[in-house]
Order: sequence, then C-alpha cells, then structure tokens
Amino acid sequence: MISSRIEQAVFRLTDLRYLDDLAYAQRWVEKRLAAKPMGQERLKAELQAKGISDGVAERVLTEVFRRNSEEIVARRALRGMSRQGKRSASGYMARFLHQRGFTDEVIDRMMAEFKRSEDVHGEE
Repeated sequence: MISSRIEQAVFRLTDLRYLDDLAYAQRWVEKRLAAKPMGQERLKAELQAKGISDGVAERVLTEVFRRNSEEIVARRALRGMSRQGKRSASGYMARFLHQRGFTDEVIDRMMAEFKRSEDVHGEE
C-alpha cells in the first residue's frame, strides 16, 4: 500500500520533471534572474547549495548567459538598484555587483560605462 503510493508520487514527480536536475536548475535560474538579476558566480554557488552538480550548473548557466550576456544582466541589476533610490556612486555600484556575483571583468566594464555616461552628463 505505502510502496504503491510512493511509486505513484515518484512517477508524478518524474512526469512533472521535478526529479530532473537539469530541468529544475533551468527553471530555478530563470525565476531567480527575473526576480533578482545576478552573476554566474553567485547563481552557481546557489545551485550547488541546492545540491545541483557542477556539470549541470555549468550547462544551465552557459545556456542562460548565451541568450543574455552577463553585461545585460548587470545593467538590469543596476537599473533595479537605481529604481530603489540607492546611491549611484561607482564604488557602491561595484560593491553591489560584486555581492550579486558578477565577475571582476563584468564589473570593470560596467564601471567604465558608468564613467563614460558620467563624463557625457558632466559635459552637458
């Protein structure tokens, strides 16, 4: 009796792809990025904390960031930060992006963009 219920539950969960780590990781990353844009490093750490293997995490993140580069996601994070009324000083922005798990290279590019935009606004 109990084993048939367990089998039914496992079959149902398998049918819904809840027991498929790859499908779970894909859904989780998409939802996480929509709610809180962050870099690959942080996403990978969070996936690993959920028990997702390195290989599956790498595969999912490679696919996700092939569609939207990490720079695009970083810009979304910064726009969200500014909509919340947080300071837009370069040091604060760099720390914010670092906390969100963006790589140093992405942070450097975002800071260069910010400086260029500040230079343009300063000349006006």
